[in-house]
Amino acid sequence: MRKFIVATRNKGKLKEIQEILRGFQVDVISMEEAGIFKDIEETGTTFEENAMIKAKEVLKLTGEIVMADDSGLEVDCLDGAPGIYSARFAGEGASDEDRNNKLLSMLQGVELEKRTARFVCAVAVVFPDGREFTVKGICEGYIGFEPKGTNGFGYDPLFYMPEYNMTTAQMKSEDKHKISHRGRALKKMVEEFKKIDLDRGI
Repeated sequence: MRKFIVATRNKGKLKEIQEILRGFQVDVISMEEAGIFKDIEETGTTFEENAMIKAKEVLKLTGEIVMADDSGLEVDCLDGAPGIYSARFAGEGASDEDRNNKLLSMLQGVELEKRTARFVCAVAVVFPDGREFTVKGICEGYIGFEPKGTNGFGYDPLFYMPEYNMTTAQMKSEDKHKISHRGRALKKMVEEFKKIDLDRGI
């Protein structure tokens, strides 16, 4: 079975990707499991650019198929912030709770109708023979007024989806994977994989 390295150290993200790709004929492992502990600087200006930077750097170090994603939250009334800076929104070393609290403070007094937001996920996949592609998934919703739910990470406890009357942190994992930005991007990724011979040129 081919190794498939996910360029992340985020255990929550890795678990989610492993669950979504269960049954696909690849051995999904983390950077650390592949022996890569390097910090990769994200110098791109878009989610797609940052994902590709990470994927190509890990490919150089491993020679294996690599997937990297860059994802974040865009809030309309904050002009798309935090965007590509979602993980660093409250500074280096900040917790999910710190980031959520900062977002809530910035939206204080803003009514729900104006708290429209979306999760965006760009996935880049690179192969040892030089092939590469990117796909993107988007999930639309609103920013709630307080954290709700524990089944998730990042901004999930604040991301409210009115059609389900709950946040993404209140959803069951299998339901969330079907509609999440990452789930949608990975579904597109799997569709791309169906067109590709994973062993070609390796």
